[in-house]
Amino acid sequence: MKLLSLSGILGYGFSEEALKNAFIEPPDYVGVDGGSVDPGPYYLGKGVSFTTRDCVKRDVSLSLEPSLKAHAPYIVGTAGGSGSSSHLEWLRDIFFEVAREQGLSFKMALIYTDVDKPYVLQKLQNGKVISLGDLPLTEKAIADSCRIVSQIGVSPIIEALKAGADVVLAGRSCDTAIFAAPCIMHGYDPALAFHMAKIMECGSMCAEPISAADVMQGVIEKDYFELTPAHPKRRCTVRNVAAHTMYEQSNPYMIYEPDGVINLLNARYEQVNERTVRVSGSRFIPTDKPTLKLEGVRPLGFRSVAFAGIKDPETVKRIDEIFDGVCAFVRENTKGLLNGDDYTLSLHKYGVPLSKDAEAAEPAHDLGLIIDVVAKTEHSSEFVLSLARSRMLHYDYKGRKGTAGNLAFPFSPSDIHLGEVFEYSIYHLAEVDSLLETSEIRYINVGGSDDTLG
Repeated sequence: MKLLSLSGILGYGFSEEALKNAFIEPPDYVGVDGGSVDPGPYYLGKGVSFTTRDCVKRDVSLSLEPSLKAHAPYIVGTAGGSGSSSHLEWLRDIFFEVAREQGLSFKMALIYTDVDKPYVLQKLQNGKVISLGDLPLTEKAIADSCRIVSQIGVSPIIEALKAGADVVLAGRSCDTAIFAAPCIMHGYDPALAFHMAKIMECGSMCAEPISAADVMQGVIEKDYFELTPAHPKRRCTVRNVAAHTMYEQSNPYMIYEPDGVINLLNARYEQVNERTVRVSGSRFIPTDKPTLKLEGVRPLGFRSVAFAGIKDPETVKRIDEIFDGVCAFVRENTKGLLNGDDYTLSLHKYGVPLSKDAEAAEPAHDLGLIIDVVAKTEHSSEFVLSLARSRMLHYDYKGRKGTAGNLAFPFSPSDIHLGEVFEYSIYHLAEVDSLLETSEIRYINVGGSDDTLG
C-alpha cells in the first residue's frame, strides 16, 4: 500500500514536480500534518493558524483534486495549526472554497477533539492525570484555561475512513496517526505502520537534501516499508531515515503512542537503491493503560518588546548592571500605579561572551537586546516598556565617556506591541476508557446534488 506525505505541515509548500511524480503510480492515501505545538501556546489561545491562509489554500488547491481522482482519501491532522474547533473550521472553509472553485464533490469527515473543563476536572479528581513535566495540574489551572484539546491517535481516523470519508480533517492529532491509521485499518503490522508514519510525517526531512517542504512516498508491505522522495533531486539514506526515527523522541529506541509503544531495538535500515531505504524489525507492544495528551492554555497578559543593538564595549560589559538600574527606575516610577505582580520586565541578550567572568571576558563586538514586557493590561505593557526603553537608552554608568544614547534601534517605531500572551496551563496525559472518548465525528457531503452545506 502506498501513502504520500505532502510536506511537514500543510502550508509549508511542496514542488509541483514532486507532486506530479507521486501520482504517476497513484497512492492509496494522501496525508499531511496540519500543525504543531512548536510555535507555542499563542495560536491555540487565539484560535488562529501560524500558517497563512494563502499558503494552505495553495497546497490544498494543488493536491486535493488528484487525490480524489485517484480515490486516495486525504487526511489532515492537527487542522489549522493547533487543532481546536476554531482551527478545524478554518481549514474546513478552505476545503469548501477549493471544492467550489474546482467543481469537486466528496464526503468529508470532521473530527473535533476539544474537551471541556468538567471533563478535565473529573479526570483530575479521579486520579487519572499523569504529569509530563514540572507543570502541576490544579483546579484553578483548569478554570483559567480558555481552550483545551486532546491529542488523538489512530482510532477516530480509522472510524472516519471506515465510514467512507474521502477527506478527513482532524483536530489535534498525533503526527503518526495520519499515516498509521489507514495502514492499521488494512491489517498491516502496527509497529511498521507507526514507524513509517513517524519518519514520513515531516515530508522530505528524512531525505537529502533535507526539506520539510516536499513530498515523501511510503510503501508498506507485510514485513517492511520503504521510503522514497517524490522529487528526483532528493534521496533517502540510511543515515537520514534512522536519524529522523529519533526526531522529537526522548528515547531513541522507543516511540510512545496512545495505543502502545514501538520498540526499535531490532530495527534494520537498508539502502535498497540510490534513493530508497527499506526498514524492518520494529516491534509493537500494546498498552494496557491507554492515554491521550491534553493541551490547554490560559491568557497571561499583553506583550510589548523593543529590539536594540550595542557596539560600545563598556556598555556591553556593564549591561547587567545597567538593566538592574533600569528595573529599579521602573519600579520607582510606577509606584502607586502598578504592583510588582502586574508586570514582568525581562532582558534577552544575544552575542554575550561565553565566559562567566564579565570582567575577564572580552566584550562581544555586537550585543543584540530584546527588552520584553508582559503586563496584565495592554496599556500597562506599553507604559512599562516606554519607561524601560527610554531609561536604558540614556542610562549613565561609571566610566561612561559620552552623553549620546546607549542603544541603536533597528526599527521605527522602536516599541512593538504584540498583543495577547498565553501560557500552557494543561500539558498532561489523561487515562481514558476509550481512545475515541474525546472525539466527535461529523460528516458533510461537499459538492454535487447531495451537498449538505446548504
